[in-house]
Amino acid sequence: MPGIDECLLEAMRLPGARGAALVDWTSGLALGAVGDSPGGDHETSATEAAELARLAAEHGAFAADDDHGGDRPPVEDVIVSNRDSYHLLRFVDTSFDSSVFLHLWLTRAEGNLALARIRLGEMAERLVLG
Repeated sequence: MPGIDECLLEAMRLPGARGAALVDWTSGLALGAVGDSPGGDHETSATEAAELARLAAEHGAFAADDDHGGDRPPVEDVIVSNRDSYHLLRFVDTSFDSSVFLHLWLTRAEGNLALARIRLGEMAERLVLG
């Protein structure tokens, strides 16, 4: 069972990976980061990504039809695409408050969004925090 560093290094082995971070979406703090950061600053990127994650996690409009609340965010992941890259935010289910997510930044030309989504989900399930 990998910890934060091992998980982030595994994410960086995905095709097209430019950077990865584990972020607490309630505080906006990066708990770990590797590679490049969008905008050049991991802490700023973590704060900005946390705002997007918080929006998706706290609003019921994004919940599944059979989701009746609970401790987990109503979404599994958030995908943002722009002209040259993809950002994949994958929520991590934890034994405590489940307020963390993995943020993977991929180049659009080399990245495989479908593969990244599957692998990031697998990493999130195996991640050990604490």
